Amino acid sequence: MLRIENVKKSYGKYRALDGLNMEIKPGALYGFVGPNGAGKTTTIKILAGLLAPDEGRISIDGMDMSTAGQDLKGKIGYVPDHFGVYDNLTVWEYMEFFAACYGIEGLTGRKRCEFLLDQVGLERRRDFYVDGLSRGMKQRLCLARALVHEPKLLILDEPSSGLDPKTRKEFMEMIMEINEQGTTIFISSHVLSELSQVCTDIGIIEQGRIVLGGSMKEILERVDQSNPLLITVYRNAERAMGILRSHSCVRTISIKDNCFAVGFTGDAQDEALLLQQLVDAEVLVNGFTRQQGNLESLFMQITDHKEQPVLHYEGRPGT
Repeated sequence: MLRIENVKKSYGKYRALDGLNMEIKPGALYGFVGPNGAGKTTTIKILAGLLAPDEGRISIDGMDMSTAGQDLKGKIGYVPDHFGVYDNLTVWEYMEFFAACYGIEGLTGRKRCEFLLDQVGLERRRDFYVDGLSRGMKQRLCLARALVHEPKLLILDEPSSGLDPKTRKEFMEMIMEINEQGTTIFISSHVLSELSQVCTDIGIIEQGRIVLGGSMKEILERVDQSNPLLITVYRNAERAMGILRSHSCVRTISIKDNCFAVGFTGDAQDEALLLQQLVDAEVLVNGFTRQQGNLESLFMQITDHKEQPVLHYEGRPGT
């Protein structure tokens, strides 16, 4: 669906994008994250056709952005991080105006507007003035407007910014529903826990380049596998220590009371075999799990914004 190849963009001497490469498959719900100044906004503006890259190639649905012109813009829907001012338009007039911009008028236009307002939960507010809507309702309206021409790629820039938790949850559920209907979605957000729950794929940008990308499932599994095994022993902790010290997959061992934090390089099968070895040695285990990873900790680790929290274990194993 979307391919970005070696895209560069500078503002004077400042290089905002430095050989950006990305690929988003059709039907993906792609989360795009990065620290401030990493190049997110520049990337989004280029994809939305508001900026031109200095170098590189971008293709959407097989069409080259540099030559496709208006044909390509008809495939893109864009929800910016700010709404704009439409003081004297009602919700219905707003939708009709943007539908007409895409040549969708008459009965077809009215049906399309009615369908979208119903989809985003604004069907009862069609006669409200846009300027009188709440932040959450404006975001819903902006989403409906972006979908009026049935784009194949929907780009959202911080769409849940400023929304309360309940409104944000409802908005993200709408995004998931739109994605399930076949629209490819590219979404930028600082709410990383939210993205980890809804996105199929993720890309982390740092200094104008993608430093980590892939399916959300694979990346979170990789995070989990790099975290320590937490093993709690009820009895025979000294025997457990002997087994762990001699195990080929164990790199580090830290202890507090009878809880072991083990740097373990093995996979799920190796974990199961280690647990079986402990049980066979009559070590009474009442806790055996990987410390859970999350997108926030991965983001901090990748972008070096601050030190990762470290579990500190002290003392000797009890008996």
